[in-house]
Amino acid sequence: MSLTWETAAIWMAMALLASLISARIGISVALVEICAGVAGGNLLDIHPTPWIASLAGFGSVVLTFLAGAEIDVAVMKDKWKETLGIGLASFLVPCVSVAAFAYYVAGWSLQASQIAGIALCATSVAVVYTVLVERGHNELELGKIILAACFVTDLGSVLALGLLFARYDWWLVVFLAVTAVTLWQLPRTARWFFSKAGSRISEPQLKFVLLILFALGALASAAQSEAVLPAYLVGLVLAPLFLANKNLAHRLRAIALTILTPFYFLKAGVLVNLKAVLATAALVGLFFAVNTAAKLVSVWPLTRLFRFRPREGIYTTLLMATGLTFGTISALFGLEHNLITREQYATLVTVVILTAIIPTIIAERWFDPGGRPSEEQWPEGRPTGQANPPSSSILQTQPSEGGMIHVQKNPGR
Repeated sequence: MSLTWETAAIWMAMALLASLISARIGISVALVEICAGVAGGNLLDIHPTPWIASLAGFGSVVLTFLAGAEIDVAVMKDKWKETLGIGLASFLVPCVSVAAFAYYVAGWSLQASQIAGIALCATSVAVVYTVLVERGHNELELGKIILAACFVTDLGSVLALGLLFARYDWWLVVFLAVTAVTLWQLPRTARWFFSKAGSRISEPQLKFVLLILFALGALASAAQSEAVLPAYLVGLVLAPLFLANKNLAHRLRAIALTILTPFYFLKAGVLVNLKAVLATAALVGLFFAVNTAAKLVSVWPLTRLFRFRPREGIYTTLLMATGLTFGTISALFGLEHNLITREQYATLVTVVILTAIIPTIIAERWFDPGGRPSEEQWPEGRPTGQANPPSSSILQTQPSEGGMIHVQKNPGR
């Protein structure tokens, strides 16, 4: 038992340190947690235990759900050209480019090349959502378009992995049928349950949502799919309910960002073996370059076509190049099913984590349309312990050319 508490203390210490560093340097806490995990795994020889892996899995599912719940269906319908265009391009071009590079240049097998293409073309909803929330952009039209485009990209990745490698049996049929019925009935059922249960200190509303996520996740695992797929879809169908009840989303987000997602991002960093990275540094660099170039040539021209401002276009392109969640899931799927070797797995995971760090840091530091995170914008001398207001009170938006948005600091602060 003492060893369990010691392990928990070490991991939470890394999470706390990452939060302090993030607040100090103005970079997303998710990225700092990944870097802290890399340092801890290679310098302190820290390894994820089964219960940490479980918490990390819960974190990825809840974050994916929250990202889906942030998608404004009205914006998605109004901006369907931008959403579908950017999302599909962000999936197809990198997937084909990386798979072709792995097969024809790196000499990987066909199945390993397919895994590489799927793993590296995916965006990371967990990272993108965390970055947008910290900057307050999830409340803006630009952030909603990015999240919706991420949904399209990751849906393509999930479908590609399922069509190419799924186990076609009765479990898959049951999973698809139950998921379809759940998505159909859930909005009405959730609205009824929320009105009956009410908002209480025991949080029956959040427990109801978690029950749905975990139950569908169990069915997804039985069908050899991934729990993040139904989580995303559940978030999408419950988005109107959560958008109308911001406090509910804030409470679930607080739980996730405090106790679940730190373990997910730290674990992602711990899995990086720097010795293996150095041994295959050239191949890692080439995969990263091919994937990033494919994202740039597929997404950035579309942002110009849809008349994004230059800064918004580059910011969107860089966030669409961010990977982690489904990339690591796809790589692990390939390893567990003997589709890729351990060396190939290490290469892919390293590239995926690099895509989670490098494009996001560049986007945040040099191309963020809204400047610093909202928690850094308070004037000095603010009373200690006073809660921050919603990010929407920190940032204002002004319409710009082509219907896109320009983020402006509140001049009254």
